[in-house]
Amino acid sequence: MRILLVSTFAILLFFTGCRIKPDCTEVYSKIDREFNAGNLANTMNLIDSLKKVSTAEYLLIHKADSMAQIAERIYLDFTLSEEEIAAALYESNGDYSQQEKEMWEKKNWLEYRLIDGEKRYFNRAVSNLNLIKSFILQRAVRDSLRAEDPAIVFRKKHTQSIINTSGPDHLPVEPVEMVVNYTLTVLPNSVPDGEIIRCWLPWPKEKHIRQQYIKFISASDDDYIISPDSLIHRTIYMEAIAETDQPAIFSASFSYQSFGQYFDPESLSTTPYNKHSELYRTYTSEQLPHINFSEDVKILADSIAGDEDNPFKILKSYYYWINKNIPWAGAIEYSLMPDIPGYVLHNMRGDCGMQTFLLMSMLRYKGIPVRWQSGWMMPPGDENLHDWCEVYFEGQGWIPVDISYGLQYSSNAKTKEFYVSGIDAYRLIVNDGVAGALYPEKKYLRSEPYDFQRGEVEWSGGNLYFDKWDYEIEIEYR
Repeated sequence: MRILLVSTFAILLFFTGCRIKPDCTEVYSKIDREFNAGNLANTMNLIDSLKKVSTAEYLLIHKADSMAQIAERIYLDFTLSEEEIAAALYESNGDYSQQEKEMWEKKNWLEYRLIDGEKRYFNRAVSNLNLIKSFILQRAVRDSLRAEDPAIVFRKKHTQSIINTSGPDHLPVEPVEMVVNYTLTVLPNSVPDGEIIRCWLPWPKEKHIRQQYIKFISASDDDYIISPDSLIHRTIYMEAIAETDQPAIFSASFSYQSFGQYFDPESLSTTPYNKHSELYRTYTSEQLPHINFSEDVKILADSIAGDEDNPFKILKSYYYWINKNIPWAGAIEYSLMPDIPGYVLHNMRGDCGMQTFLLMSMLRYKGIPVRWQSGWMMPPGDENLHDWCEVYFEGQGWIPVDISYGLQYSSNAKTKEFYVSGIDAYRLIVNDGVAGALYPEKKYLRSEPYDFQRGEVEWSGGNLYFDKWDYEIEIEYR
């Protein structure tokens, strides 16, 4: 299976429209070659050389700095040596043969990269291997265990209540009121004393029928700025002064009500799409790099849909295919993947956002409008970052779809397929799209360039990546 290869450096240039002067072309080409070959140390040395070229444009140098950050992020995600992965495999799986390990690597079940001439394994390679093996080799046992998982039992009971309460108008039901205390802590000495630290925290979207009654409670900075709700990413912005040996703590609190919603497929009333509308054109277009119509995406989408032209039936067929073939697995950081749908199809795995990017690419390619939505999943004791989407049906509107929650364990078709056309009430909606601008504007490459869930931090010297700060969410249910 072919992967759509796009240089991360080229993507960085694409986002800024930066052009390269002739004097810098040779250095740039070397940077690109060394990075794609996994020679990260050489890449960073070349970037230092680029900075010394007197004719180098500021934007190119700025993006070269971002490239150096990407290289550093790869080092952070792929830390395990051959010896360390061997010990971790033995601890997790017991005795295994070298042939088994080679087979796992050949199938891409045990993820590694060649970095500076040696194999370095993904930090979560062993846990992902076990998830993939369980999904492929022990699916029946895995499913029976998951069906008894308390979190899954709670979810199924809750979604069944939404189905029972929902009427033919498909209005939101079963509200849950929550108070959220969100804290981001910059580690001591991450920023020089006296420098201003700029921080963006997640904030709830307001103009959503499933998310209402949002109330501000408190913020650690009295001069906070809440971004306009019309922006893709909803944020609350604050600043603090760095102090030697002291953490910088940013916090915000709010309350809101979240609603579940279910669209019974038997009562869905749809009409042909108005293909001339701005909505249709916008949400059936590619949005590179991660919503793309690569050959692999098109071939898969066409092979599954066949001659079907009913948009809901196409959605359902894609949902079933991903549920059957793509196991959930921990992801490397999105900023390290130039083509997420291509990665998913090559490696046959992906987390919630990666599965969603694949689904969205297939749907848009088939002329079915779909938009990204994300934030947090908020069930008691199981809160976490989460991504899903909404699919548009003419005459019906936007319908929530959660591909990674998958088919539920039930003989009742509506309960089983709930997340094909429904969503639970334990959600926090922060984003209505990807790769939007932050407000106020962020100067440096974001830690997460596409989504926004954990927060973003920077100072005058550059971005602060995830290894420089921690985050915590506390939820009170009322």
